[in-house]
Amino acid sequence: MAAHGFDVVAAVGSGPELAAALRTHKPDVSIVDVRMPPTNTDEGLQVSLAARREFPGLPILVLSQHVEQLYARELLADGTGAIGYLLKDRVFNADQFIDAVRRVAAGGTVMDPEVIAKLVAGNASDPLAALTPREREVLELMAEGCSNAAIAGRLHFSEGAVGKHTANIFQKLGISASDDTNRRVLAVLAYLGAG
Repeated sequence: MAAHGFDVVAAVGSGPELAAALRTHKPDVSIVDVRMPPTNTDEGLQVSLAARREFPGLPILVLSQHVEQLYARELLADGTGAIGYLLKDRVFNADQFIDAVRRVAAGGTVMDPEVIAKLVAGNASDPLAALTPREREVLELMAEGCSNAAIAGRLHFSEGAVGKHTANIFQKLGISASDDTNRRVLAVLAYLGAG
């Protein structure tokens, strides 16, 4: 089956079926509901986390009815990217949803703005005190999963300026280049208070 340029390799109705499909297909991206049978609690999330431990960086976009700070932090904890967390009531815009799916498949991180707001509000300390207001804006858009081009467009300045702000953010947060980590993801984790 194909939809919006994607080939759908499996559609499942339970956590065990999801686990089997992820192992069998190792898809380019998976769209997973947090709550799935048999428990109808956080089965989809737990299967997704287990699959990412087994296959690091496996791209997964999780959909949830409510903002659960713990879920968002768990998803971001490995720091490898290729992860998304969107609220179900925000996926009615097909173009935005398809864009989010593509960004996660490409290794990006996509977080619903409401999730970001609740995570930041719940963080008592401010590890980002050294950032300028403009750097905070850039980092917030990074947390939403925006590319440098998208950030430049939204803030009305050049991609080169975004690159300079991003380099400053990494430097101020003490995030150095490494083959083992994704600096953008680590910066987003710091922003969300989970790093």
